[in-house]
Amino acid sequence: MKQLLQLDFLPRSFDVGVLLLRLGFGGSMAALHGWGKLMNYSAMSGKFADPFGLGPAPSLVLAIIGELVFAVMVAIGLFTRLAALGTAFTMGVAFFIAHEGNLTGANSGEMSFLYLLAFTALFISGGGHYSVDAKIGAKV
Repeated sequence: MKQLLQLDFLPRSFDVGVLLLRLGFGGSMAALHGWGKLMNYSAMSGKFADPFGLGPAPSLVLAIIGELVFAVMVAIGLFTRLAALGTAFTMGVAFFIAHEGNLTGANSGEMSFLYLLAFTALFISGGGHYSVDAKIGAKV
């Protein structure tokens, strides 16, 4: 009990918490969102949302990079802050532009908002001890 009160367990608890966030949010983003966009690229490329006027296909490619490539990088902890920033930006676009900032209703962006919060937290925290970043000594 004394050890719990001294909080000696916190450094590793933080790293385990960051690991769970990375695997949970990075893995689910890649598997549930990015992978589907990649596999359905042909069907989606002509009608994907174009929030910046780049065209539907380039916008879809950017979404795939944010939701698949960067999400996998976050999950394994490779250049975690950079990858989390890219994915957070993608989720910011999804929430504020595609879902118009709505948290409820027919066009709810609740999931985009939750992903945005999680990837912003990972941008701030970094990959933690149990990441590729820690193994290669990356300071990004």
